[in-house]
This record gives sequence, structure tokens and C-alpha cells, in this order.
Amino acid sequence: MSKPGIQRGLIELRQAFTNAPDLIGQFLTPAITLGVLYLLRNRDYAGGELSIAELALPGLLGAIIAFNGMYAVINVLVLDREDGTLLRAKAVPRGMSAYVVGKMVSSSGTLVAQVVIVLGVGMLIIGGSSLSGAGALATFVWVLALGMLAVLPLGAILGSLLDTRTAFLLTMPLMGLVAISGIFYPITALPGWLQVVGQVFPMYWLGLGMRSALLPGEAVAVEIDQSWRHLETAAVLGVWAVIGLLVAPIVLRRMAEHESGAAMAQRREKAMQRAF
Repeated sequence: MSKPGIQRGLIELRQAFTNAPDLIGQFLTPAITLGVLYLLRNRDYAGGELSIAELALPGLLGAIIAFNGMYAVINVLVLDREDGTLLRAKAVPRGMSAYVVGKMVSSSGTLVAQVVIVLGVGMLIIGGSSLSGAGALATFVWVLALGMLAVLPLGAILGSLLDTRTAFLLTMPLMGLVAISGIFYPITALPGWLQVVGQVFPMYWLGLGMRSALLPGEAVAVEIDQSWRHLETAAVLGVWAVIGLLVAPIVLRRMAEHESGAAMAQRREKAMQRAF
């Protein structure tokens, strides 16, 4: 991992947390969701001891890793392609490698901070979830780390292929995926075929892994097969991580090869035509 890339990533990370508009963008949606969960803190799920809010908080963390992690990379790649940042990086010796490493460092740092802050605030206002014991902490760490490896390369792939308009449209199917991934309500309450679809993607497994780390053991009763399925979680996230880490460098390299001033001007012209 290149030293210039790490330095670039740390600079971008500092800028992200000292810029008020960026901070609002990062935490607005989680803050609204936490507000809704706070209102549901006294509503028990199926007559159990845990409230809907307590069950949903770990799932919210999984959704943040999947959704924000992917979009953090998608948005920055799309914008940097359109404003010429990527073209300038390409013109510098080893500039592309430093650029990619920098984006991974800044995206990872931002994502970890979001998860930790939302977890802390959620535990304070909702309660229920806690990292009690070394085993729970270890599970939290490996699910977070493997989850980022699964979603950040995927964001790089999509960011290399999409433009601003199509990246925005991607939000709708992703929100649909949230709905069928057991994030805010146990997936076992959904029809069987939707459960199968939800389990194909990383979001469900991130939510499941976070629930296994943060909820008491009896909460497993609402999960599929009444099991936290750690091996399956590691396997599915691992497969997505391997695919992403193999495909992302190829896609990024081809994108950089086709990046030019003419291509950038053509994208700007299309954007102006859509605007008018």
C-alpha cells in the first residue's frame, strides 16, 4: 500500500470531519432513522423482551456499512471522473495507485467512524444492544472488517461504470434491498422467496453479524434456523470480498485507460443537455 495514498486518504478523512456540509450528509439519514427507532423503543417484537428498536439497531449498522460504504466510493469516483480529478491523478507517476489507496483509506475511516458513533448514540437513547465480552467485540470487529472488504470494492466497480444520473437511480433498488434484508424487521417475517433473495447480498449478512455481536443470545430465536450462522456470514461476505478485490482493479484500470480530456468534455456536454 503506497505511502502517498495513505497520506492522501488521511488528509481527505480529516477534511470530511471538519467540513460541516459533509458531516450533515454523512449522519442525516442515520440520525433520522435513530429518531424513528427511538419512537419504537417501547414496542416489543412478537411479545418478546426485546423492542423492535433494539432488534433494528444492529441491522441499521449493517445497512450503514453496506449502503454508505458502497455509495461513498461510487459518488466520489463519479464526481472525480466528471470534474477532472481522476484525469489529473492519471497524469502523475503512480498517481492512480495513490488515488485508489487514498479513497479506500478515507472511505474506510469515515465508515468506521459512522458505525461507532451511531452505535454509541443508539445504545444511549435506545438501549438493549451492547458489546459485552471479548467474544462480542471480536465478532463486531471481524464483521465490520469483512463487510468493508465486501462492499468497498463493489462501490469502486459501480463508480467506474456509472454516471451521476445512473448512480442516483441506483438508490431505489438499494432501498428495496434494505426492505428485504431483515434490517429493520426480522427476515423470517417475509415470504420464503424474498428471504432467499435477501440472503444473496451482503446487507443481510452484515445485519445478522451485527445482531450476533450486539444482542443477547435469546434474540437468535427470530433468526433463520434460530442460529447466528457465523460460518455462513463469513463465507458469503468473503465471497463478495474476493470477487470485488479481483474485479475492481481490472475495472478501475480499464476506466483509467479510457479516461481523457475528450471523454470528460463529452460527459459534461451530456450533463448540460440533461439539465436543459
